[in-house]
Amino acid sequence: MRILLVEDEEKIAAFIERGLKAEGFAVDIALDGEAGLKHAFMNEYDLIILDVNLPKMSGYEVCKAIREENSRVPILFLTGLGCVEEKVKGLTLGGDDYLTKPFHFDELIARIRAKIRSQEEQKKATQIKIADLLIEVDKHEVFRSGKRVDLSPQEFSLLYFLAMRKNQVVSRTRIMEHVWQKSFDTGTNVVDVHINHLRSKIDKGFEHPMIHTIRGLGYMLKEAA
Repeated sequence: MRILLVEDEEKIAAFIERGLKAEGFAVDIALDGEAGLKHAFMNEYDLIILDVNLPKMSGYEVCKAIREENSRVPILFLTGLGCVEEKVKGLTLGGDDYLTKPFHFDELIARIRAKIRSQEEQKKATQIKIADLLIEVDKHEVFRSGKRVDLSPQEFSLLYFLAMRKNQVVSRTRIMEHVWQKSFDTGTNVVDVHINHLRSKIDKGFEHPMIHTIRGLGYMLKEAA
């Protein structure tokens, strides 16, 4: 499990990082809001821990920008601002939880595990429906407009990965890491080849394509217009 910690106080960040790593989490640290947002857009995280009072961009601004990209990564605010108004603001902007400083580390871990567990349960859906595209997850079957689409195991994994992130731009690096479990090699076109194969099966013969190339960024699966 990979966590992004956005915290400008280096001693606190180091303390939390040590504790999270001791619990078996991989941790990336950003010391200001802009760096945190960049990490969030470039990498795949299971949860983001976000301070509110940050240099360059506030935690609220970071959270709002993440949600505007349709990302549903769990966000836990960890801040010294403990009044009700601040909590309501954080949750209204798209935060999933709000913990005030000072805090007990055991409570932080419990909340993290609860949020990740909830997210994993949502991902276990046996059926994904996006417009006229139907993915039967357990059966590894795909239909578009009721017509069965035969996919290879790798093509199915790629489609599932895109479908779980519908309306989000997904980079080649993220696809390579999560579908092939390998680091992205700029000298290989394996992602592009599989995208083209998948596109020929999912979009060919239909008026509105669902798999889109976002120039310079990656790919996106979105509902047909």
